[in-house]
Amino acid sequence: MKEIYYNTKNVKLKEIAVPAPDCAEEPIFIDDETIQYRKEKVLQEMQYAELDALVVYADLEHSGNFEYLVGFVPRFEEALLVLHSNGEAFLILGNENYNKAQYSRIPAKGIHCPFFSLPNQPMEPQRSISNIFAEAGIKKSMKIGVVGWKYFASQLEDNSKLFDVPSFILNTIEEMVGSEDLIVNSTDIFIAGDRGIRRVNNANEMAHYEFGASLASVCVLQAMDRVEIGVSELELGDDLNAFGQKNSVVTIASTGKRFEKGNLYPTTRKVKLGDNISLTVGYKGGLSSRVGYAVADYSDLPADKKNYVEDLAAPYYAAIVAWLENIRIGITGGDMYNLMNYALPQENYHWGLCPGHLTADEEWLSSPIYRNSEEIIKSGMIFQTDIIPHVSGYDGVSAESTVAIADETLKQEIKEKYPDFWSRIITRKNYIKNTLGIELSEEVLPLSSTVGYLRPYLLNKKLAFYCLS
Repeated sequence: MKEIYYNTKNVKLKEIAVPAPDCAEEPIFIDDETIQYRKEKVLQEMQYAELDALVVYADLEHSGNFEYLVGFVPRFEEALLVLHSNGEAFLILGNENYNKAQYSRIPAKGIHCPFFSLPNQPMEPQRSISNIFAEAGIKKSMKIGVVGWKYFASQLEDNSKLFDVPSFILNTIEEMVGSEDLIVNSTDIFIAGDRGIRRVNNANEMAHYEFGASLASVCVLQAMDRVEIGVSELELGDDLNAFGQKNSVVTIASTGKRFEKGNLYPTTRKVKLGDNISLTVGYKGGLSSRVGYAVADYSDLPADKKNYVEDLAAPYYAAIVAWLENIRIGITGGDMYNLMNYALPQENYHWGLCPGHLTADEEWLSSPIYRNSEEIIKSGMIFQTDIIPHVSGYDGVSAESTVAIADETLKQEIKEKYPDFWSRIITRKNYIKNTLGIELSEEVLPLSSTVGYLRPYLLNKKLAFYCLS
């Protein structure tokens, strides 16, 4: 087990060079070899869990585990992947996705299921759900693993018996196999614990996800540069969304009071001096978020927020630095949790979620970082530096970005297969060290140029935090 040092650095504000936007603007596809490896790993985990078949549910918002093998999402419909222990696969698809079965990344037979279509669409051919599932090979006495989008972590319930898929699907499977005891939540195969296969990535997957992580960073930097008195949320939001890419979270471009009348989206409201500003955008592979005030310096802050930097922004930034400088292969999630509790005491800063989590196709995949976690930080993990403090009287702070963890073997693979990607990593690490004063370990790979970059006063485009040497 590697030792972790509970040290934090002094941080200050000064005018520094702005990181260069560096998204490659060219998506990298998951290759056939990676897809085959993924399928083999899933089949191995099915064998370990003694499953006869795996039923993977998807809708637009909850499709990462489905897309992991199939390669596409069912857009506005629902879908199931039924994978048998012998490798045979079926795709159960609605009216407008049935023709997509031919594009599946793993060989799979398509089965038409009108029940998965939009409301009031045609239901022909008229077949029962059980008849459709029978065509996919679901039979009596089979042990079935059901995969939704999350594996539960309750200390009170039997997590293997909690499901997040529609009851009409679950009830039909139960009737067909003949016993609820034969059905278990198997989402852990993909996302949970030390065995979750989606928690670690190879070089191809790293390159695939870097596109979205770096694009989000570029968009947030653009929006930060756009912040001026009189600029509207709509204009800021326009800077945040790019290239027609699907967002992994609701885009946030907010000035002043948020959530009026329950609204989550940018409006015509314009930036005023002293407003709190929230900017967030996420794409497949990563999210970037920045929160600060529309001021040029502390004198522009409202009277009750003059100590924003001293009370919240600087301690938060020091904690982010500690996170970045200490994360490495071999330590436990519990070690990282304790580090954050030391650097940014929970009793004072009231953060409640996991201080850092894994990301992938979805913004929050799962997290090994929680109280008393014995889960090991591994090569191939991709993290969001997501820590959300709450201090009374202030509106928040954020410098959330995306980093990967890689051993020498994985780094060498990236160098050889994706030299441009590797060049961006080296440029980012040099900026983080030489401009921001942050000492990343050799195992930490920044997946965007703005990792560790935070301006608390958003009308001052040059003033940002850095670490004292």
